Amino acid sequence: MLQSINPANGEIIASYNEHTPEEINDIADHAATAQQHWAETTFEERSRLMEAAAAYLRERKEDYARLMTAEMGKPITQSLGEIEKCAAVCTYYARHAADFLSNEPVPTEASHSYIAYRPLGLVLAVMPWNFPFWQVFRFAAPALMAGNGALLKHASNVTGSALAIAEVFAKAGFPKHLFAVLKVPGKKAGDVIGNQQVKAVTLTGSVGAGRAIASKAGSMLKKTVLELGGSDPYVVLEDADLETAVEVCVNSRLINSGQSCIAAKRFIVVEPLVEKFTTRYVEVMKRKKMGDPTEEDTDLGPQASMQLRDELHEQVKKSIKKGATCLTGGEIPEQKGAWYPPTVLTDVKPGMPAYDEELFGPVAAIITARDEADAIRIANDTVFGLGAAVFTQHADRGRQIAEKGLNAGCCFVNDFVKSDPRLPFGGIGDSGYGRELSYLGIREFTNIKTVFVK
Repeated sequence: MLQSINPANGEIIASYNEHTPEEINDIADHAATAQQHWAETTFEERSRLMEAAAAYLRERKEDYARLMTAEMGKPITQSLGEIEKCAAVCTYYARHAADFLSNEPVPTEASHSYIAYRPLGLVLAVMPWNFPFWQVFRFAAPALMAGNGALLKHASNVTGSALAIAEVFAKAGFPKHLFAVLKVPGKKAGDVIGNQQVKAVTLTGSVGAGRAIASKAGSMLKKTVLELGGSDPYVVLEDADLETAVEVCVNSRLINSGQSCIAAKRFIVVEPLVEKFTTRYVEVMKRKKMGDPTEEDTDLGPQASMQLRDELHEQVKKSIKKGATCLTGGEIPEQKGAWYPPTVLTDVKPGMPAYDEELFGPVAAIITARDEADAIRIANDTVFGLGAAVFTQHADRGRQIAEKGLNAGCCFVNDFVKSDPRLPFGGIGDSGYGRELSYLGIREFTNIKTVFVK
């Protein structure tokens, strides 16, 4: 039995029966049949339906936003923004997929030689709870536009969101069974990979889940794309605009109540600025409102579950025990629900969870660096490599550091790391491999085929 539980009050929203192995096989067979027909449709037809999906998302935006907020605690204004972003990615691929996947002529001694992009078939998506709609549409819009079919194994606590997404594609007019939801717990996701109809797998989740999925898929030689954890460093140099840096850094740490792979985690500040930055950062964090996620003025909702909240608190306590200083927060509120306050740790050093691990919640770790070179060294002293940012008033200095100094898949200057349909998204190291979004993302689940005509 799968359950959706409101993390703000602990109340059960809904319960769902799991699919049996026989039901899963039947769903996969139907999806594979639908995909075979879908692969032969024109881009014009696919685009028409994807634009309809975008329109339906906007039509039901309020309902879907409230569903997300109830299931995982996201502040309602962010839920509304997430639905709008999903509609935007549908529109983006509806309008650009044909160009991204058009045949590319390559001059050779042949009379005609070119690269063609053909769908792989049925793609299994194992998705997390933190962005219940966006993570799915980030995969589904390009995958479907490329001619693939999709099986969604969503996180159990957002099963309602999974079914709502299936509703979007059904109402938009996509072929029946082409996008299907599998109601199975995370521990059984690996079993689905073995289904002969599944040709590739994409996962967004923890490093442990990524290793397990990649191992299973690799043993069967099935293509994978993995977007895993992150411990994103934000480097703040002595010439940074203090107010801008603090505002961006605070907002990035608290987005989605701190539960984002690309949220800022470690703030590495050079010595000349660290005292002013820390003082101002704590002031702004203390002003942020933690409360009812359905209220529009709420900045910080609950963590997605009691277990996740408690795991985060253990990381904080261990860091403090090892010498970190807590300047604000760090205590579990005495109220019902999975709440954790905005928290700031300083004196953070290697060997502490706040330095070495991903803190998936509203906890900021401020680390002092001697100078620019030391800051870059500390930023790269991690097994992760998803996102990174640098703050400086000299744009060329920032660009050089972003391009050549920071080891991450997404590097930003004077702004927080974010995903954008126009740009490739993904990481290196323990943050995974492969890319989503842009023209590179839509090509991940295609057969990049050489055609040579003598």
